[in-house]
Amino acid sequence: MIFTDTHSHIYSEEFAQDRTEMMQRAFEAGVKRIFVPSIDSTYTEKMYEIEKQYPENVFLMMGLHPTYVKENYEEELAFVEQELAKRKFYAIGEIGIDLFWDKTFLEQQKIAFRRQIQLAKKYKLPINIHCRDAFDEVFEVLETEKGNDLFGIFHCFTGTYEQALQAISYNLKLGIGGVATFKNGKIDQFLNEIDIKNIVLETDSPYLAPVPFRGKRNESSYTKLVAEKLATIYNLPLEEIAKITTENSKAIFSI
Repeated sequence: MIFTDTHSHIYSEEFAQDRTEMMQRAFEAGVKRIFVPSIDSTYTEKMYEIEKQYPENVFLMMGLHPTYVKENYEEELAFVEQELAKRKFYAIGEIGIDLFWDKTFLEQQKIAFRRQIQLAKKYKLPINIHCRDAFDEVFEVLETEKGNDLFGIFHCFTGTYEQALQAISYNLKLGIGGVATFKNGKIDQFLNEIDIKNIVLETDSPYLAPVPFRGKRNESSYTKLVAEKLATIYNLPLEEIAKITTENSKAIFSI
């Protein structure tokens, strides 16, 4: 069985002491592909180093995370463009809007989101969307940019059934992670009504660890725990969940 973690911050400082062991646990759990989102320019070298260590397993995205959209966002967007012109990436991400921590830069977040969607279209790449307390704002931007050249993943989907259908209408797969295992996560109540062809697995490690590790550090090996939950939700064998979600991810990332 091969699992794909479509969103993992494996360069995080939280893995500084045991990154090699963490990666080995992922491989042993059958997680053979790990897609790594960008946050801002300060993390890029760490991303490149890990890719160099694991060229068969690590696939990089490039983008500016919405919570890092600050006064210098124009410089950061210029850096994103510069890197995209230099080398291959598998997606533009993670990008989007986050109003959980701070609404100060909402307008700048919208501008950055839209401009990075347009970069994705230019390079024919998928987008990887971060949305927190901002479904209306994210959908507002997507509505203006929708088309056959817009596609990707709605990362860490935590919305309603109706919001799931709206995200899917924009050619987006739903990134499902640890939240699906939470008692109060709610998405497990309707996921079986969403065709599994629209689902990909993710961890968002080191954040949002699934049960029974909720509240602890997450890691890519726990992709299998998310898949086990989906096997229950969809009443499908684990092997089938692994196969379908991996094929979905390959289609999105053109692997």
